[in-house]
Amino acid sequence: MKETLDIKSVCECNRRLGCKTLHPQASIINLEHPDLEQDAVKFEFYTVLLTEECTDGCCCGRKYYDYSNATMVFLKPGEVFRMSKNNTLPDKGYLLIFHPDLLFRTTLKKHIKNYTFFHYGKEEALHLSKRETEKITCCLWNIEEELHHPIDAHSSTILSRHIELLLDYCTRYYERQFITREDKNKTILVKMEKLLDGYIDSGQLGNAVLPTPEYCAAHLHLSVPYFNDLLKFETGKTLDEYFQLKRLEAAKKMLLKAGNTPAVVAQLLGYPNVQYFSLLFKKITGIAPNEYRCSQN
Repeated sequence: MKETLDIKSVCECNRRLGCKTLHPQASIINLEHPDLEQDAVKFEFYTVLLTEECTDGCCCGRKYYDYSNATMVFLKPGEVFRMSKNNTLPDKGYLLIFHPDLLFRTTLKKHIKNYTFFHYGKEEALHLSKRETEKITCCLWNIEEELHHPIDAHSSTILSRHIELLLDYCTRYYERQFITREDKNKTILVKMEKLLDGYIDSGQLGNAVLPTPEYCAAHLHLSVPYFNDLLKFETGKTLDEYFQLKRLEAAKKMLLKAGNTPAVVAQLLGYPNVQYFSLLFKKITGIAPNEYRCSQN
């Protein structure tokens, strides 16, 4: 296996890919048969890849239920990337690259953490319709136009705002993709339900060890940020909020079994103590655990 190419600066990236440097902290690179000998590449800055060379069943996760006009991949600084077994980068497409230092004293500096898709896996890429591709291309054109403007005191602010607008559109399109993948997402949620049921039945909660997003994402073959965003979009809840309700549903069933006092149920389900369990149970159900047991007999 060949070594990974570690590109540390925007200027170095431009040089490696045959592009003129218009700004030392941002660039748009037209990928035309990138000649890289290395097997993979690591960008030490934010990277957005737009490519139309992504077929069905590709390594970027596009399926028959996705749009197929173009695909976008988002890389956080320091992430190693390999397009496919045969290519480090696609033969056709664009790279938008910008160094974190560009964002100094800009609104994007405060908001960049909200664009969680920079932490998605490559197989969780964004797949665009023709109209969406045109909008993204327009955003790239505006960035390119600003890059050609002589650098002045406003350059970083204007560039960051154009980049932020592009990322806002990508947020919108990812939410649309969650809708497009509604049936697929429901299948994932069914698998998550079985996973959480199995976790409860396993007795691990008795050791006060709750399932984490990392645990669920690994079993569902998703990145943690993608899992969190999918769950929030589909249910409006975080995993902690979702599992709290699921534990209470399990508690209701357990309270109806002979010998399962509130103290026993609290211990089996990993609550810190019976008082906490009782308060939480009553807060959400409107009735105390003992009263619930009596009302169901």
